[in-house]
Amino acid sequence: MQTSVFVFAYDLADEGYGHVLDTVRDRAGANAVNLACSYHHARDVFPHNPSRKVRFLEGGACFFRPNPARYADLRIQPILSRLTDDHDPLDRCIAEAERRGMVVRAWTTNLHNTGLGSRYPDCALQNAFGDPYITCLCPANPDVRAYLCALSADIAGRGVQALLLESIGYHSFDHGYHHERSFVPLAPAIRFLLGLCFCPHCTARLNASGVDVAHVRRFVQTEVGKVFDGEPGNVEDIPVERQALATLADGELGAMLDARRAVVTSLVAEITDAVSAAGSTQVIAMDMSGAALGYATGMPTGAQAPMRAWEDGLDLPAVAAVCHGIAVLAYARDVERVRADLDAYAHLLPAGVSLTVGVRPMPPDCHSAAEMTAKVALLRERGIDSMDVYHYGLMRLKHLDWVGEAVRNTAG
Repeated sequence: MQTSVFVFAYDLADEGYGHVLDTVRDRAGANAVNLACSYHHARDVFPHNPSRKVRFLEGGACFFRPNPARYADLRIQPILSRLTDDHDPLDRCIAEAERRGMVVRAWTTNLHNTGLGSRYPDCALQNAFGDPYITCLCPANPDVRAYLCALSADIAGRGVQALLLESIGYHSFDHGYHHERSFVPLAPAIRFLLGLCFCPHCTARLNASGVDVAHVRRFVQTEVGKVFDGEPGNVEDIPVERQALATLADGELGAMLDARRAVVTSLVAEITDAVSAAGSTQVIAMDMSGAALGYATGMPTGAQAPMRAWEDGLDLPAVAAVCHGIAVLAYARDVERVRADLDAYAHLLPAGVSLTVGVRPMPPDCHSAAEMTAKVALLRERGIDSMDVYHYGLMRLKHLDWVGEAVRNTAG
């Protein structure tokens, strides 16, 4: 099992490329790093960074120097991080990793991009009232798809082992801007309806699939409008479950949810084709369900993680068939919950699908080296291809030691 650690270019630049790679290799037993080559806005605490303890990330930026030729005919152009002013962080990371017998896996956040959504609001998700959600690009938009294919092929051409595609599906109403407010109480089902995209490109694709998008849109406008007006509605008590929601709008919402999954699957297929034409990099599509359920507390409840992938428009078996593997996030303290989630993925995915599992060796998921060891033992038992450790810059260094202890104690 490969052990890889998520890192930011900020970590490498501030602490030293060689120092970071030596640290994750020697303390965590890692033989790879996942470098964020594009990332979203955030305010993060970096406990061991010598330059800055609290940093506001450059949202939507690329942390490598793109090849201009790949974007020459595209409407959407990459935003470059200030770190690229004097060198290419990806190229330097690859060079330093090769000297140490390590590999680099690229990590991109694709559709969650406030920087690009602000520059190209017509490329963002649009709700039933026509309001753009600038935090999230739409997977049906042809300009977005062309940009993501170019970005992915550009990175793959550098020789990274794998490309982890985070944020490759539809996003919800609550994901995610700073200081999000609503003084009108919004039930979960209303929030879900507010998150549906009705942009011209989604409308065209879904209509072509036989969905009566106008009917769904009127339904959403009516039901959300009742809530805004303080009138009794018909959906506020409905749980956010696929079967329950599918019957709404005379069944057209269910048809819409099915058609959205085809949009996401085709996007992953196009990215995979573009990457394959550029080199031998493996494309790994990430299901964010584990983070949606356990990110804040490490105590997810309810159905297993893959059972909510439909909310993001992910048809996991179909996506697995058009790329090289699936990444999942085991953001849970209880190892039995992780086991149950992995069982659910194994039941859902075709046999032989390469699986990458993201873990956090720190609170709220791990409070001791023993808890980390139990999870690593489970991943080895399941024959997981790569354990991806989140996140070098955001954790205390002692948590890397927990990873190293777990890797050593579970080695065959």
